[in-house]
Amino acid sequence: MLCSIGWQGRGYSPDFTENMNAIVHGRLRADPQTPVVFTVMADSICGPCPSRRGMGCTADERIGRLDRRHAAALDIRPGQRMTWAEAQARAATRLQPGDLGRICNGCQWLGLGMCQSALAELQRPE
Repeated sequence: MLCSIGWQGRGYSPDFTENMNAIVHGRLRADPQTPVVFTVMADSICGPCPSRRGMGCTADERIGRLDRRHAAALDIRPGQRMTWAEAQARAATRLQPGDLGRICNGCQWLGLGMCQSALAELQRPE
């Protein structure tokens, strides 16, 4: 969820980037009422990732740590469902941009600041 909030169009491969753009821009951001289901295995986002292996990943250990920290910080359980708008609101009310340094420790994209900026933008009053 946090990765989709911070998504800026940079990915692991051209196919991954195209897929993630279709999901994030074409579905989630286009319609915030889109339902999302949280999983602990490879999902539609992972589809074309070059690290995917079946329902897992060559980076399962690192990704699993990230996913567990995200789930704990956001109080999300595997199989839980909500709309994308509800997911964004949950992140905006439970996290501060500075929390991502701890929650996302080990993510190669963290140092670029995209996710921190996106979370801060969600928290801005309209």
